[in-house]
Amino acid sequence: MSAPLSFFRATGRLLAFAWVLVSAAVALAWHRRDLAARARWLHVACRRALRVLGVRCFAVGTASVGPGTIIVANHVGYLDILVLAATRPVVFVAKREVASWPLFGWFARGAGTRFVDRERRGDVARVAAEFAPAIAAGVSVVLFLEGTSTDGRTVKPFKSSLLAPAVAAHWVVVPAALSYGLPAGHDVAEEVCWWGDRTLLPHLLHLFTLPRIAAYVAWGAAEPAGGDRKALAARLHAHVSRLHTALHKDPQEMFAAPTSAGEIAFT
Repeated sequence: MSAPLSFFRATGRLLAFAWVLVSAAVALAWHRRDLAARARWLHVACRRALRVLGVRCFAVGTASVGPGTIIVANHVGYLDILVLAATRPVVFVAKREVASWPLFGWFARGAGTRFVDRERRGDVARVAAEFAPAIAAGVSVVLFLEGTSTDGRTVKPFKSSLLAPAVAAHWVVVPAALSYGLPAGHDVAEEVCWWGDRTLLPHLLHLFTLPRIAAYVAWGAAEPAGGDRKALAARLHAHVSRLHTALHKDPQEMFAAPTSAGEIAFT
């Protein structure tokens, strides 16, 4: 595609994306004290944002995610947040740095994201204790237990501290794996995944230039949390890794949308 056409497409998408965020922020302002309502508005806004970005989402397997479920997934970048929130109303637990991100940090704060400073042990306990109101309100909570985003090629070991309240209360946990596909000539690890020392804004602006993106979410079986949290983290890591291995194919093959995956209709 010519540079001018790519520029105009990126500009149009950026303006449309900004409008989605502003519209959502106005709606969220009416529900500042209602976590469930904020999660529903995030759900709607993320569906709109994915349409603007040209992202088609596909589900692999049955999502056995009931009200007030803990979803544990691998993490390759900010696009994961839009994809998972588009599938159902959720709130996220994110590292402290996300709060200062351009656009996404502002949006995340308004949507009820819980921010954690993993360098402070007490802060993990504080955020973990805040799960209870979300679960009681029937809102699912998404945890990225790798503690950072990756290039999407492997699943890093899971940290277990945020699972403590789930184990204590025997909440239901569901493993999920995310992966992405792009047309030939594009590199998912460089152009979709956001990891390492990459700067957010240039990466996001480049994302607006991509012609289409295929996003896949593979769901595992739900189970009640119980026993030792470290053992639970290891078990969930094994589940997510298996899903990821089954899902992680050639990006061009994934972009072709295999028949085993069902496209999620964003109405």
